[in-house]
Amino acid sequence: MPVASSIVSEQVINEARRRRTFAIISHPDAGKTTLTEKFLLYAGAIQSGGAVKAHEGRRSATSDWMDMEQKRGISISSTALNFPYRDHEFNLLDTPGHRDFSEDTYRVLSAVDAVVMVLDAAKGIEPQTLKLFEVCRSRELPVLTFLNKLDRPGLEPLELLDQIEDQIGLRPTPATWPVGSYGDLRGVLDRRTDVFTRFTRTARGSQIAPEEDMAAEQVMAEEGAAWEKCAEESELLDAMGADGDLPSFLAGQSTPVFAGSALTNFGVRHLLDAIVDLAPAPRARETFDGDHRPLDAACSAFVFKVQANMDRNHRDRIAFARICSGKFDRGMVMTCERTGKPFATKYASTVFGAERTTIDEAFPGDVVGLVNATGLNIGDTLFDETGPSVRFPKLPQFAPEVFATARPQDSGKVKQFRKGLDQLGEEGVVQVLRDPDWGEASPVLAAVGQLQFDVFANRLDIEFNAPIELSGSPYQAIRLTDSASAAVLREKPGVRILQRTDGALVALFENKYALQRIESNEPELALTAIVA
Repeated sequence: MPVASSIVSEQVINEARRRRTFAIISHPDAGKTTLTEKFLLYAGAIQSGGAVKAHEGRRSATSDWMDMEQKRGISISSTALNFPYRDHEFNLLDTPGHRDFSEDTYRVLSAVDAVVMVLDAAKGIEPQTLKLFEVCRSRELPVLTFLNKLDRPGLEPLELLDQIEDQIGLRPTPATWPVGSYGDLRGVLDRRTDVFTRFTRTARGSQIAPEEDMAAEQVMAEEGAAWEKCAEESELLDAMGADGDLPSFLAGQSTPVFAGSALTNFGVRHLLDAIVDLAPAPRARETFDGDHRPLDAACSAFVFKVQANMDRNHRDRIAFARICSGKFDRGMVMTCERTGKPFATKYASTVFGAERTTIDEAFPGDVVGLVNATGLNIGDTLFDETGPSVRFPKLPQFAPEVFATARPQDSGKVKQFRKGLDQLGEEGVVQVLRDPDWGEASPVLAAVGQLQFDVFANRLDIEFNAPIELSGSPYQAIRLTDSASAAVLREKPGVRILQRTDGALVALFENKYALQRIESNEPELALTAIVA
């Protein structure tokens, strides 16, 4: 190997070791967006961590850039946040918390190496948490768990551990344990070091909480009953063998558990430190052929998200790409594996919410925003045109559960309507289904949940100046089909044949029982369920 190549290879490996690329998942209102902001606060990326709900007089979350996010106080789009911490580079991919955006969350989880699962101590395991965790399990992602809101009335921490083991199937191994609770959370005991950290609240949690590390003897004298309860429960955990186990964590079999309150900043630093100490660095990524792309191979990446109009002044289109191997240099020419066409990377950026900073280089684990990404779609593989080609597996789609038809309110804005339809369909906001015979007339929109339609309508209005009317469609089920089967299905009542943006034919059924009858009586027809 030439000396120059050897130096670059060593640099790539060393830089990859410093990367931690992870996502935060939770049920809505469990505190995911608040925790995201507090990570940024503790890393010094922002100066003040304000409340993230969109009440009057308060600012919105750094990671929430869309109008609807700021008005409703929820995360809808996925954003990428890059910031340094303890001589490491963190790439935090903020995911939508609402179940209607599970497909977007799935794409994001394909680009991370670990996950932080946030549980509301008052509610425990919730349906959306389970659904998101199943995605993590399918990707064998290591999971760190944060028991949030322990400063408020809620379930006992031991009960939460039982839920994690019984409902999720992960063996909980508490790394920190709360001292005090229910409005008087005093701090946390680090079970790994037997050091108690006492926290002091700050006004609205806007600044880093002052910490004081104390020895057990001093804690016993000053915290009394709260410490005794913590000590007893910690001894019980010791007896149960609930100690940290790095191999089983990395294998997705156990989860280190951290206690605290994101709102008051209690326990946030412990969790951040654990991401450095426990979460895995980027590894060789599996290719479509089943091989693994070495980290120090020529530069390669895959697109896991496409977003338009984050910058209203320029009306641009940005593709979020996870670097999988090699060193990325801004300006290098990469090839899109799907089309075989070159793609210039002159306008490469890191993305911090809606803000962008030009990036000159990136390494495995980093997320690069490729601006003006015309021609790139979700799931595309990119590789250095001077190196060998590579293809990473495509990202599967979720089966839509709700359907609607859309038309512009103003017939004079059909052009804007069609442009928005194409762009938002490519982003995956909704799936756009068209009749092969009718063309652009009366497209059917398909989504996992109703809120996706609300976002679609809102963005068409604000970003494309094309307000629309949405009306429900009677369809209850969807299946993939082929041309031969489509010809037969078209003749059946309550069935409509449409085409997805990617060219695939789908059959929509007004009645689930009719679908079951057709599948039973005519098994020769191609009717394939859409399964992520």
